[in-house]
Amino acid sequence: MTQSPVQPPPPLPPPPHSAAGNVSRGDVQVRCAGCRVILRVKTGVVEFSCPTCQLPQMLPPELLSRSRQQFSQPPPPPPQSIPPIQQQLKSPPINLPRPPVPAHGIDPTKMQLPCANCQAILNVPHGLTRFSCPQCHVELAVDVSKLNRSLTAPQSTPPISGAAPPVPPPPPPEEVNEEAIEVEREEDEGGTAGETFMDYRPPKLSIGPPHPDPIVETSSLSAVQPPEPTYDLRIKEELERTKALSCLQIETLVYACQRHLQHLADGTRAGFFVGDGAGVGKGRTIAGLIWENWKHGRRKALWISIGSDLKYDARRDLDDVGASSVGVNPLNKLPYSKLDSKNVGVKDGVVFLTYNSLIASSEKGRSRLQQLVQWCGPEFDGLLIFDECHKAKNLVPEAGSQPTRIGQAVVDIQDKIPQARVLYCSATGASEPRNMGYMVRLGLWGAGTSFSDFNKFLGALDKGGVGALELVAMDMKARGMYVCRTLSYKGAEFEIVEARLEAGMEAMYNKSAEFWAELRIELLSASAFLPNEKPNPSQLWRLYWSSHQRFFRHLCMSAKVPVTVRLAKKALSTNKCVVIGLQSTGEARTEEAVTKYGLELDDFVSGPRELLLKFVEENYPLPEEPEPLSEDDNPKELHRKRHSASPGVSIRGRVRKMAKRKPESDDESDLQSEAESADDSNDSDDEFQICQICSGEDERKKLLHCSECDKLFHPDCVIPPVTDLPSEAWVCYSCKEKTEEYIQARRIYIADMQKRYDAALERKSKIIDIIRSLNLPNNPLDDIVDQLGGPDKVAEITGRRGMLVRASNGKGVTYQARNTKDITMEMVNMHEKQQFMDGKKFVAIISEAGSAGVSLQADRRAANQRRRVHLTLELPWSADRAIQQFGRTHRSNQTSAPEYRLLFTNLGGERRFASIVAKRLETLGALTQGDRRKVMLLSKPFLSCLAGPSLSAYNYDSNFGKKSLMVMYRGIMEQEKLPVVPPGCSTDEPETIKEFLTKARAALIAVGIVRDSVLANGKDVGKLSGRIIDSDMHDVGRFLNRLLGLPPDIQNRLFELFTSILDVLVHNARIEGSFDSGIVDMKANSVELLTPPKTVHVDHMSGASTMLFTFTLDRGVTWESASSMLEGKRRDGLGSASDGFYESKREWLGRRHFILAFESAASGLFKIVRPAVGESIREMSLSELKTKYRKLSSLEKARNGWEDEYEVSSKQCMHGRKCKLGEYCTVGRRIQEVNVVGGLILPIWGTIEKALSKQARHSHKRIRVIRIETTTDNQRIVGLSIPNAAVETVLQDLAWVQEIDD
Repeated sequence: MTQSPVQPPPPLPPPPHSAAGNVSRGDVQVRCAGCRVILRVKTGVVEFSCPTCQLPQMLPPELLSRSRQQFSQPPPPPPQSIPPIQQQLKSPPINLPRPPVPAHGIDPTKMQLPCANCQAILNVPHGLTRFSCPQCHVELAVDVSKLNRSLTAPQSTPPISGAAPPVPPPPPPEEVNEEAIEVEREEDEGGTAGETFMDYRPPKLSIGPPHPDPIVETSSLSAVQPPEPTYDLRIKEELERTKALSCLQIETLVYACQRHLQHLADGTRAGFFVGDGAGVGKGRTIAGLIWENWKHGRRKALWISIGSDLKYDARRDLDDVGASSVGVNPLNKLPYSKLDSKNVGVKDGVVFLTYNSLIASSEKGRSRLQQLVQWCGPEFDGLLIFDECHKAKNLVPEAGSQPTRIGQAVVDIQDKIPQARVLYCSATGASEPRNMGYMVRLGLWGAGTSFSDFNKFLGALDKGGVGALELVAMDMKARGMYVCRTLSYKGAEFEIVEARLEAGMEAMYNKSAEFWAELRIELLSASAFLPNEKPNPSQLWRLYWSSHQRFFRHLCMSAKVPVTVRLAKKALSTNKCVVIGLQSTGEARTEEAVTKYGLELDDFVSGPRELLLKFVEENYPLPEEPEPLSEDDNPKELHRKRHSASPGVSIRGRVRKMAKRKPESDDESDLQSEAESADDSNDSDDEFQICQICSGEDERKKLLHCSECDKLFHPDCVIPPVTDLPSEAWVCYSCKEKTEEYIQARRIYIADMQKRYDAALERKSKIIDIIRSLNLPNNPLDDIVDQLGGPDKVAEITGRRGMLVRASNGKGVTYQARNTKDITMEMVNMHEKQQFMDGKKFVAIISEAGSAGVSLQADRRAANQRRRVHLTLELPWSADRAIQQFGRTHRSNQTSAPEYRLLFTNLGGERRFASIVAKRLETLGALTQGDRRKVMLLSKPFLSCLAGPSLSAYNYDSNFGKKSLMVMYRGIMEQEKLPVVPPGCSTDEPETIKEFLTKARAALIAVGIVRDSVLANGKDVGKLSGRIIDSDMHDVGRFLNRLLGLPPDIQNRLFELFTSILDVLVHNARIEGSFDSGIVDMKANSVELLTPPKTVHVDHMSGASTMLFTFTLDRGVTWESASSMLEGKRRDGLGSASDGFYESKREWLGRRHFILAFESAASGLFKIVRPAVGESIREMSLSELKTKYRKLSSLEKARNGWEDEYEVSSKQCMHGRKCKLGEYCTVGRRIQEVNVVGGLILPIWGTIEKALSKQARHSHKRIRVIRIETTTDNQRIVGLSIPNAAVETVLQDLAWVQEIDD
């Protein structure tokens, strides 16, 4: 890296805040570039950090002159050079006392330049001329010529008497070597990817026949040797005789049994992890392991898998290895009582169960887990097999979610039987480190390790990135606890097929998006008239958005049906057979429709329509329907009810809620009781009462008593007079009028409420009618089966119980069960699979629920040996499921590899589903199938795809994705300027950008991302505004989900804007060296081991060691080799007129740099070859090439310059002899020393992390995993790169160092 020779001036202590009117004379007021708070900067202070947000910054240029004029301290004599920041501002020097502490946030290896927009001080790598401000995201450009002039501008200031002694001027700065910057960036990114997979054969065992199909292993894992095998199999002779297991499977048996003899530091028995991919034969390997343990007298085993159907495969595998005497007892067929009791009678053998059974319990509260632990007993040392153990993931979920019960149960059973021989089996067992939490028997964390608990282990891996995961896999293999091989995908074809929306489907999609937006407004309006507590608004909107997502997901699937049918028919016509993979069968919507409309329907059920109908019917907000007044609700009846009602009961029989008051003391209670009894006695003793009209006194029995107001009247005083005293309750005329008014008012209120209810009901009915009239697609599964010939031609291997079948006359469809009298529902999928394998049906449709563990490859033993064309109509939600589905059609013993067709629509939002899978696939390779870089080209074998495929381009739910989303939202809301021009817009036509932003805001309002939207008045009339809540600003998943509900045009434009911003951020991260590029391949013309490797650590359990390797790399290209390259291009007719040797237009340290450039046929850009470092990773455009270099016509001049640079670079870096890192700097050096720590890494992880944190270069601070191969003997090493400057620190921190013999 280019080193700046001068430290920038550190900032003075931050000034305090000041109110506007409190500024001292001579002080300067400035607004912070970060938090926008107004700060008071003392006279003479140029650089400072904001005390609120800690952002390092400096005075803007327009305030510098004022600061200088007010600063009374005399300046020093004229300096010979100017401090860097002042140089860049082209201002006279300010000589201030320098505090010894370095500037906060200032990187001394970079230039410090102020942003032209927000004035924040930026650390800019030397030579970088275009970049975005990370604070305000404005695009910036550096004028190098002006910068150079400012560096050499003469400065003079007359001395002032009484000045403090001047600070000695720093030495003149070195020139910025742009070429060195470019080479340094490439070295930090690493070389190109080598071969990802290597052919695999057991390195230390030769027992058994070769595997029937080619097997491969990642090149990283192949660089690690397993420990020496010491275990002697009891079934060895039997296996050699029967050849039931291949050499690979026998190798797994040996290492698993050997590992099971070891114990962890906490006393539990060590476990083993089989990470083999589909087709290697994990089932038969497990059967062999059970048989080996049976021979040792361990006759009980627990086999936990994902489906009860797989018990038939378990039985078959045991028979194949000769273990017919071992019984298989399916737990789901057994009672909850003791398994070894007389009634049940399971004394030994295999108990086969599913993960769901592990958490099941009876009505009496007895759990299966307790039953199994009781059967095993406390001293159990037999096999505990977790087959397809990825089912137990999410034991340690991300923040905000709960651990799964299955994950907890898997840990619990391991705790309860500590001596069990645990076997973890899964091709996707650790798709990310978080999902390894249940693998407690591997001994990667806990007592005796570098990590006290799983969270510490997880934290270390998160820091290490993708490469660290690969190291964990290598570590486990080196310790003899892990194998991971997979079937070679040689011969398999892979293609991503874009299923563009047809005109009719696009119109349907637009109509649907419009309808959902209107439905949202309708629901908001309907909810506004309801009380706050009914219905629950958060519940309503949760259901709305989940239904919204499922609806458009159905629509995306339906859009791919025509392409799916077309591809399937084309495959069938070329004598191939078809497997179609999907996830959702639409069974729930079908059963609801059948329940509602009957078994016979006019056509197939439309899943989207039924989903919409169900949502509106069950969740449309209706006001409460009022209870009408009954005939009894007349004044007379109301008086009677009131008179007869209990004091605490209303006239409608509802108990009145009365406030309960507790007396303050017993004395108070006694006083109240006395007062009440006194009142009672007065009432009973008083025989005379007063008339309310004439105030005359009379006997109570002669007065009329109103039952409503409780007042007394003379019969003659009331108008009209009452002649006879009534025998029943009487109501005075005043109360009678009030009661009638109340009833009349109530009638009006009820009528009004009824009218409102009827109107809402009518609106709901109209919405339902609109839904019924929408032209929506049928259930994709039924549609495909129907178009490909019906159930007689298509084998369905799914989890649904029934299906709709078209009537024989072609009119209408009928619902029928999938099973028949002869075939039970439990066996229907096995029957359908057999029909397909026997060639009676040439199309199979599989879902995850029905196809787990099913083999559908072109098996040599099957009648149907046609080549499989595997269409993924619907991508699974996780990489685990994706790989399991891909593995259904690609397995051992097949006549041909399958063709894979992954279908996507041209809708940006649909990539949400690919995003989730890609996030897993990107890291999946570490513990299953290799590095993330393997899928850059579709021309590579499909295996590359499984481990981080071209799908990695669709991984948006990352840190960079979240940041991109925030930048996009702020740009759309016009809070900041967008870093890219929106799609379909032009900077020459600003109105196009303005129009796009308006449409984008409207779209985000329509899908509920922008809230509290307001239409502005005044000068911004018609402008939409609103807010995006903080939790939505980084929620990429929500953005991509909601995006699906927009019309295709704006959906795709928004998505393109998002990905463009993501590309910019990733590009900037690469330049800054902060992008995790996974494993880096170190390439050179000559790679040799400089010294014998040193052993720096030994694992006491397995004997595996950690080694320090030092390599010498010669990266240079001689003049003869360069000339041959150019001549070869011209001879083959592949050259262009611009091919040839070039020299740099600028000089650095009195030298020019020479390169060879030739056009790449693939990209149209130019490949660059340098004398010192060979071929560059980055290709250059012709315009950039001509800007920086001039073509040489004289071969003699080119030769002299090339050979001179080749020679000088063997001893010196590109920064020259005054480079600050001295001999440790390798930028552009032809002869390079590289240190790699290989072998076991986890035990010394903390030591290396600590040593790297002390390094000067930013790129040296992060943990970097590299792969290097010697050119003499092809020895391959994968490990952590240790910079030369850090080697001594690492060795000192480790306990001991010992050279090993050759």
